[in-house]
Amino acid sequence: MDSLTDDLAADVLRRLHQEAEAADAPLAQTFTNGTSSREEIIGRVIEAESRDLKGLYNGFADNFLSVSPRLGLFLYMCVRSCKAKRIVEFGSSMGISAIYMAAALRDMGGGRLIGTDLEPGKIERARANVAAAGLADFVEFRLGDARETLNSDLGGDIDMVMLDGAFTLYLPILKLLEPHLKPGALVVGENAFEEASGYIDYVRDPRNGYLSLPLPFNPGRGNEFTIKT
Repeated sequence: MDSLTDDLAADVLRRLHQEAEAADAPLAQTFTNGTSSREEIIGRVIEAESRDLKGLYNGFADNFLSVSPRLGLFLYMCVRSCKAKRIVEFGSSMGISAIYMAAALRDMGGGRLIGTDLEPGKIERARANVAAAGLADFVEFRLGDARETLNSDLGGDIDMVMLDGAFTLYLPILKLLEPHLKPGALVVGENAFEEASGYIDYVRDPRNGYLSLPLPFNPGRGNEFTIKT
């Protein structure tokens, strides 16, 4: 038995995915119904991040921008497979991905997930959602810029990293966490677009100490799976 099959967490996740679909549908429609190409849309987001990172994501304060159930299951399986005890998540939003990973920690007997997000309202809702899933003891959420919130007090070596925040910060956040990554640590990047920050080029270059491949989930979303060698 696992927490995603028959548990309070499974019920909470079903509810949250339904809420996320409803909340994000108008935003998704603006991207899919327009005449702009994928590259143009990504370029505009990158430009907006560079101009006013906090202002941009404040505009998404009510959007979940969360992982799909399939990617969530993959995260759960990653935690289980690498027997993670310490996980760091950049871009926690409403806490859906944190629930998947924290459920795996609990199912293995314990561990700690440190999540961070810019938006106070999202941190508040993430804490409430994780608590509703019965997983509050395994998760710590930090409010603010991840370049500051993840700069200290990580508690030891990191087994797994989830990157799901501002596109242009993936490489800076990875480099910030690099000294703490265990050999064999897993890094999952959602929306890890080649156009942003040089992250893809960096993790796909074995000289930097990684092996990396794109994931087939949600084609076009730029999902990347990386191992620290």
